[in-house]
Amino acid sequence: MEHAVAELSSVSSQIDELTRRITEAAVAYDKNGREDVGHELFEVERALRTASRRLNRALRDAKD
Repeated sequence: MEHAVAELSSVSSQIDELTRRITEAAVAYDKNGREDVGHELFEVERALRTASRRLNRALRDAKD
């Protein structure tokens, strides 16, 4: 199980990095007049943040 927890912890870090990158892209599209694309990317950001919270909750439970 320790290996699974370590793997999930790594995935959590990757989700955080993807979230940061998506947010940067969304802001850039918004600033360049492509609010339609920016809006969709902000929706992706919200979904990734939800996934991150759920994964972190599962990790806490797995460590108990």
